[in-house]
Amino acid sequence: MNDWIDFGVTLGIALASAAVLLIVVATAARIAARRRDWAKALVSGARHPFRLFVVVVAVWVAVALDFPAKEWVAGLTHGLRIATIALGAWFVGSLLSFLITLGQKRYRTDVADNKVARRMQTQLAIVRRLLMVVITIFATGAILLTFPGVQAVGTSVLASAGIVSIVAGLAAQSTLANVFAGVQLAFSDAIRVDDVVIVENEWGRIEEITLTYVVVHLWDDRRMVLPSTWFTSKPFQNWTRNTSELLGSIELDLDWHVAIADMRDELDRVLARTALWDGRASVLQVTDAVGGVVRVRILVTAVDAPTLFDLRCVIREEMVEWLQRQASGLPRQRVELVEAAPRAKKSQPKTDAVGLFTGDADAEERAAHFTTSIPVQRVD
Repeated sequence: MNDWIDFGVTLGIALASAAVLLIVVATAARIAARRRDWAKALVSGARHPFRLFVVVVAVWVAVALDFPAKEWVAGLTHGLRIATIALGAWFVGSLLSFLITLGQKRYRTDVADNKVARRMQTQLAIVRRLLMVVITIFATGAILLTFPGVQAVGTSVLASAGIVSIVAGLAAQSTLANVFAGVQLAFSDAIRVDDVVIVENEWGRIEEITLTYVVVHLWDDRRMVLPSTWFTSKPFQNWTRNTSELLGSIELDLDWHVAIADMRDELDRVLARTALWDGRASVLQVTDAVGGVVRVRILVTAVDAPTLFDLRCVIREEMVEWLQRQASGLPRQRVELVEAAPRAKKSQPKTDAVGLFTGDADAEERAAHFTTSIPVQRVD
């Protein structure tokens, strides 16, 4: 009985020491949180794993020092060791996640020139996932190595690592290819989060890049999920690779009587009235003149793809209304009506028709073959 009392005292001292440590750390964190926003985020993310880790370590120390039931010490110590490894991995993961989040907050994507910010956001997100995977693998390996059976076969496992790696590589070929493709996309700067792309003839923006797949937010709020290898093996359009500024075209098929100079003046008036045009370029040209119509192409620029789409719609609507008022430029189908003159008949000598059995000597000879055998009776 005294042994359990002694263990209770030891456990109480260990928990009291852990409580003092937690109070000191919490107080320091609160003081820092009043001056720095990052301290508040650190406390919010790492508070629970740190508290559990400290408590489990304190209990482990107490059990190792003065647990009275010696037959239970090995199993209890083993369980506490596993809990310590798991909580330690959780705490380390929380710290790394906090540091990456702190780095991401330095790069804002809600500003006009956000190319560098979008690249860093993408790369840091991939690094976060890689680190979480690595921590999970190491923690799992450390927990497995606490079992004596696993330690015994450790040497043979390492000896056959080459064969196992080949078999695993062949079995997980597609998954590993997507993982490597995801890492390549993150650091090759081919696509970034919020990039505007054209994939599978669909227009959208990159919403999420993971180790194995990429989510594209399409213009009509659909989500297209593509494997990472798609972007490393197939061509696609990236409209914001270097800059978000774009050049767009509007084409109109009009009548030959359209006044091109007046149409250019109207385009200038339309662009002056809208804030969608960025002022870089505006061109109106006749690019074709066949098939009874002339093709007028208007080129304008905008700061990004959504703005360019709206600008093209505005120009198209304004030009249609202007053409309706002018009426001379509306496309027409021209038809020429020509009255055909009667053709004079040529005089030809009239000839008797030649048939199968009449009309010439050969025909009459053919007819004779059918009539000579028939007796002809004459009636006087």
